[in-house]
Amino acid sequence: MNTRPEETSVSDYDQAVYNLAALAGIAVNWIDAYDQPQTVSPASLRTILATLGLPCDSHRQADESRARLQEINRSAALPPLITAEIGKDIVLPAQCGLQGQSCLIILETGERVARKISGKDGNGSEAPTIAAIDRYGYHRLQVAGIEVTLAVAPPRCYSVADAFLDKGDAGRHGWGLALQLYGLRSDNDGGIGSFGGLAQLAAKAGKEGASALAISPVHAMFAADTHRFSPYSPSSRLFLNVLHIDPANILGRDALRQALQEAGPEATALQLRLEQASQVNWPEAGRHRLQLLRRLYGMFRMQGAPSAEFAAFRLQGGQALADHALFEALHHTLAARTPGIASDWRHWPERCHRPDSAEMRRFAQEQGGEIDFHIFLQWQAARGLQHAQQAARDSGMAVGLIADLAVGADNGGSQAWSHSAEMIAGLSVGAPPDLLNTRGQNWGIGAFSPLAMRAEGFRSYIAMLRSVFAHAGGVRIDHVMGLTRLWLTPEGADANDGAYLRYPAQDLLRLIALESWRHRAIVIGEDLGTVPEGFDAQLKDSGLLGIGVLWFEREQRRFMAPKAWPAHAIATTSTHDLPTVAGWWRGRDIEWRAELDLLMPGDTAAQALDDRKQDRSSLWQALLDAGCVSGGQPADDQPEAVVDGAAAYIAHTPAPLALLPVEDLLGLDEQPNLPGTVAVHPNWQRRLPATADSLLEQTTCRRRMRLLKRIGAEK
Repeated sequence: MNTRPEETSVSDYDQAVYNLAALAGIAVNWIDAYDQPQTVSPASLRTILATLGLPCDSHRQADESRARLQEINRSAALPPLITAEIGKDIVLPAQCGLQGQSCLIILETGERVARKISGKDGNGSEAPTIAAIDRYGYHRLQVAGIEVTLAVAPPRCYSVADAFLDKGDAGRHGWGLALQLYGLRSDNDGGIGSFGGLAQLAAKAGKEGASALAISPVHAMFAADTHRFSPYSPSSRLFLNVLHIDPANILGRDALRQALQEAGPEATALQLRLEQASQVNWPEAGRHRLQLLRRLYGMFRMQGAPSAEFAAFRLQGGQALADHALFEALHHTLAARTPGIASDWRHWPERCHRPDSAEMRRFAQEQGGEIDFHIFLQWQAARGLQHAQQAARDSGMAVGLIADLAVGADNGGSQAWSHSAEMIAGLSVGAPPDLLNTRGQNWGIGAFSPLAMRAEGFRSYIAMLRSVFAHAGGVRIDHVMGLTRLWLTPEGADANDGAYLRYPAQDLLRLIALESWRHRAIVIGEDLGTVPEGFDAQLKDSGLLGIGVLWFEREQRRFMAPKAWPAHAIATTSTHDLPTVAGWWRGRDIEWRAELDLLMPGDTAAQALDDRKQDRSSLWQALLDAGCVSGGQPADDQPEAVVDGAAAYIAHTPAPLALLPVEDLLGLDEQPNLPGTVAVHPNWQRRLPATADSLLEQTTCRRRMRLLKRIGAEK
């Protein structure tokens, strides 16, 4: 457990563990959400360090690991990739010893630039430096017989203002909607929201004047285990969730009808039942979707004529796509042979642990058809998502879709299996106890190793960025604090037994800015929670937008006036982890937390409801003061005027983009996810009460969009 420093007696051995941890980038001491100093216990540090490949079960072992790590840090070799920024001197590692040498920089355009390496940077510090480069891109640096990648980034990310400027509409602020894609209804959706439905909604929202449509993560899940559906615990962040494919968009609606007929009347009846349900039945709907996709794939193959587009997609996907398809095919085969086998590859036979093993090469030859099927699914998913983005842009959106990048991927999934050398095995990303989650959080997902990221030239990280930027006009980075530190806990341990591990924030922010401009896409960072000191300023300087949320923009109990909200953040009423406006006004979130024993320690439901009564009055007064509502405060069970006022409120802020969750557009009570719960709450399962083609036609929706449009245009 973590303890306060004054309670800890430090032995020489414990001090050796602390020294090793500090050198490895682990924060031994940290400040919690209550502004209290904490120290990670030696026992927790030993477990975490061992998982990082730095064993320290004895004083001698700790010293040996420390010496090995120091040797790595002292290495004179240049790393495979060095980041830099336009207009700033390029600083090389101090220990490289290249001062005074001539070098050659080959730009992406092929232009060659000769430079001499100086012994001092622009600030007069002793460091080997190269004069600034004025063009961003992935250039090549040649020096002393070696070549490394030089990633030169713009000084900031592509912005909302840049998006409007590209559209010929400079100086505007925009508005948009935030959607949980799985819950979107459309014709023949089979019970799961599809990219086809997304394209419909995007086109309609754009015609209403929306600039953006943010969506829940659509990363690849486990096709052979449809019980696993949390969008923030994907199998891989390099590929897409094939359950969002619209079967009607593969070969047309006639082919879909034929596939359903061939599947029999039971399949048609099941599809109808799944579509009518109020919640997504992921296990049944997922299996049904995959069965239809297999039939449609068979029809595609029966056409005989080769598809140049499919071949090009396979070629462009390269080894990463082949490995992901191999994982899916292997998982499918193992599950068919051994029902109930774990989805975690670490529990599979050892011969199946590496994609490049001789056994896996034989399997790939034997199961070529199954692997081809999973490549086909990724192709169709990419086509569907790209079509939705094109529909958004064609409808007039300046930004279009805003994709969501999860903070990690499942340690037992495809990404960890095929990139195991770059992932931290045995540690799970989470969060220490804070004001919202008093018991801390262990999310059960893995993260990149900072040491491996540098050693591999950030190759997998860049590939992940390109994947999420590929079919979107913006990206929301979940838990953006992970760019500078992540709370990592040994798998299976309590969240309290974790520690913060430092990440190379400057390098990661530069790579994000570079990919942002290459894709001309905005970047939003989910910065809710405990933000390290100074990191918010670093995000602002990099042009990465934060998130201003109605529930948190307060001074004590008083809601801040819209004009006092940050201008370098988007504005929203709520998020998927927080109450909807209607649910908050009614106290629905308190009811859930009381029922599931999630209230703050020592609190009672009566106390929470009494606090909410005061907060309601405070919110209504803030809405009145801002001119967003009029009249007397509505009753607790009458939230309509409050929802209207909240929509107007976020549009009054200086935010460059105001995003209204679809749940608040519709005035719904239930939030998509209740943190700290799994099976006891229907997280990531609620379906919307209207279809993609009719949702925006509802009277309340049109009224709230008018509020966003009118006030947004006044800025």
